Amino acid sequence: MTDHRDAAARYRARQSDEPDAEPEPAPMNLTAENKHEFVETAIQIAIRRGEFDDLPGAGKPLEGLGAHHDPDWWIRRKIETENLTGLGPPAILLRNEDRELDANLDRLVRESDVRDALEDFNARVIAARRQLMGGPPVVTRTRDVDAEVAAWSERRTARAAATPAEPAPSAPRGLFGRRARRASRTEE
Repeated sequence: MTDHRDAAARYRARQSDEPDAEPEPAPMNLTAENKHEFVETAIQIAIRRGEFDDLPGAGKPLEGLGAHHDPDWWIRRKIETENLTGLGPPAILLRNEDRELDANLDRLVRESDVRDALEDFNARVIAARRQLMGGPPVVTRTRDVDAEVAAWSERRTARAAATPAEPAPSAPRGLFGRRARRASRTEE
């Protein structure tokens, strides 16, 4: 049966426009030992034919080479290129949330809201550590609620001290300004 394949490959080579075209390697009964030889031969023949000459990215360095090995590189790249939010393994989502947690806490006004947000974050970190579905390991640490509330309070106090006090608005002039001044005097 391989004789027919060899003959067909030689016939195709004679019929092609290329004068020195090489026949495609005849597929044989592939075993684990000779499979790599067959693939390597097919690649070398394709290179000689120029089938790899006009590939996109030819001559450009591969992105991410030289950086540390990240087994989840394809997930990160897909999330970045598609600008997806809220998708991905819990470990990656929690890492991103941990990076932005202080800024999110600073937007809250009440201490009870800060405590609730921190307790919710800690509960999700613990639940992600217990998952059995696989995925990247959860390396995000839980936050000490009391220490974070104290830090939030200090940041809030520092922001309040840094912002200048607003000057008292002056009453508008004219007829409506007089009425506004009279109304404010009667309220006192």
